[in-house]
Amino acid sequence: MAGQTTLYYNPTAKPTTTHLLRKDNILLACLVIFLCSFFYLFGTWQPRATTTTAATINCPTTTTAAESDKSLDFTTHHSAATADTVTIKTYPPCNLNFSEYTPCQDQKRSLKFPRDRLIYRERHCPEKHELLKCRIPAPYGYKNPFKWPTSRDLAWYANVPHKDLTVEKAVQNWIRFEGDRFRFPGGGTLFPNGADAYIDDIGELINLNDGSIRTAIDTGCGIRLLTSWGAYLLSRNSTAMSFAPRDTHEAQVQFALERGVPALIGIMASKRLPYPSRAFDMAHCSRCLIPWGQYDGIYLIEVDRVLRPGGYWILSGPPINWENHWRGWERTQEDLNEEQTQIEKVAKSLCWTKVIQKGDLAIWQKPINHLNCKTNPKFTQTPPFCPVQNPDSAWYTDIETCLTRLPEVSHEDEVAGGAIANWPKRLDMVPPRVSSGSIDGVTSDIFQEDVILWKKRASYYKNVNNQLGQPGRYRNLLDMNAFLGGFAASLVEDPLWVMNVVPVEAKADTLGAIYERGLIGTYQSWCEAMSTHPRTYDLIHADSVFTLYKDRCEMEDIMLEMDRILRPEGSVIIRDDVDILVKIKRIAEGLNWESRIVDHEDGPLEREKVLFAVKLYWTAPADSDQAS
Repeated sequence: MAGQTTLYYNPTAKPTTTHLLRKDNILLACLVIFLCSFFYLFGTWQPRATTTTAATINCPTTTTAAESDKSLDFTTHHSAATADTVTIKTYPPCNLNFSEYTPCQDQKRSLKFPRDRLIYRERHCPEKHELLKCRIPAPYGYKNPFKWPTSRDLAWYANVPHKDLTVEKAVQNWIRFEGDRFRFPGGGTLFPNGADAYIDDIGELINLNDGSIRTAIDTGCGIRLLTSWGAYLLSRNSTAMSFAPRDTHEAQVQFALERGVPALIGIMASKRLPYPSRAFDMAHCSRCLIPWGQYDGIYLIEVDRVLRPGGYWILSGPPINWENHWRGWERTQEDLNEEQTQIEKVAKSLCWTKVIQKGDLAIWQKPINHLNCKTNPKFTQTPPFCPVQNPDSAWYTDIETCLTRLPEVSHEDEVAGGAIANWPKRLDMVPPRVSSGSIDGVTSDIFQEDVILWKKRASYYKNVNNQLGQPGRYRNLLDMNAFLGGFAASLVEDPLWVMNVVPVEAKADTLGAIYERGLIGTYQSWCEAMSTHPRTYDLIHADSVFTLYKDRCEMEDIMLEMDRILRPEGSVIIRDDVDILVKIKRIAEGLNWESRIVDHEDGPLEREKVLFAVKLYWTAPADSDQAS
């Protein structure tokens, strides 16, 4: 418009004075000044009573350097009460006659149960009022075991003071007593050239070197192989789970554990083995004296349950090659021939294929699926397939005389339940039970996150306990709540093995996935004792175990069991809520453990903390009577 100047917006231009002095802006400025003045005066005004109260507060005006050091403490504190208000309960040593006490395999208690099918040798745990509240002593002179691989061949006599086996088995060349130690030459009745050569013989019949056979089970193994077969199999990157009953040879499982070989006390009787279905790549029996053809083949049916699709069952000793050995076995030809005929019949009814029989070895293979099993005329209809069931249920579960059905497949070349890679690739691949969604609440993403998580945690553990990073310091490890086996997987490059326990009370049954990764483990309820000897493990790891068992059983009973199965100078790592760890630390002090609580690997703001502890060295007195 003519006579007027148009004002355009310029971001760098200064506003004109005429614009700021507009009437409405002057009124707004006055209002702001009034309000600021009002609230300032209101804030500076204080009632007389407030001034009087403040005047009575006695505040120090100066602080000495000594007082400053005393009042300021920047260390982390995890304590629910002061030392003046807490009484530490102490646990006295048990008598020496409890030195080899295995609560659920106590021989006196076992006599109350039927001897038929050896039921009396199964787990029979004490009642709550029978639980010991004392610490199991080590024999006088106990020493830390030899480091692996030396321990494969040597064990201290003081640790397993049983000379009777060196006399009874003197001609079998599998154990010798030399001064203060035992030596294990690796021989035996069936393998005079040694266990290593015996495994070589197996390797000529099936491939033991390509990683397809990673997990093995020695079914009711005899004393010779318990301490040799599993030990030498480890050199082929295969891990064997050995088990044997506690019988007249009390030390057979103990010898295996002293030598650094995985083993548990167990027997094939009326209950399933404490392992999931489709767990092992290979099962083995040598002179194990299990009546495979009797009781409708129930024991081979149980082997079939725990054997992976395509897995092998190896039998040596009676009745294999009876034609050449029947005189030495002091049995008739007719008896041995009948026994082998029964075994062949049961194996065929399970749809197994006999791969080969050569010399003293016979090998069968389980089918990779059941698509044609029982539909093929050459297979009998007995035993029938089991009705709908949980094939992994194995804690006090009765063995059944029916065939555990493999997961469905769409074609005859498909591996039931999913194929797995050869070792070591299978360790980090997503287990088929996870990828198929058969484990509630566990997905492939959760598995991958768990792999990363435990690598981080293992690194943190080694920073706090530097002995964990020293090869050979720990050999036998126990993970009391393994989930997917992440702790064990993070240590797989170290010369050690981990027994991965999945508690039967856990929300998800993940033990099958652990075996699919090529690791080993067992089911267990920590309200009961473990089927193992005292002083089994060098290190015990417990992740959220005490939270899991809160209001289920007593915390001190779990800690006493940990103390029983932990070696002198063995270590413990416990992860849990800080309030629970404070209580655990008090019990640890009563057990004469040295312990401390440290922050979570992600920092002090996490409620979950980590307790590191060491069981101090102590033994029975020198004047105590030793075992024979």
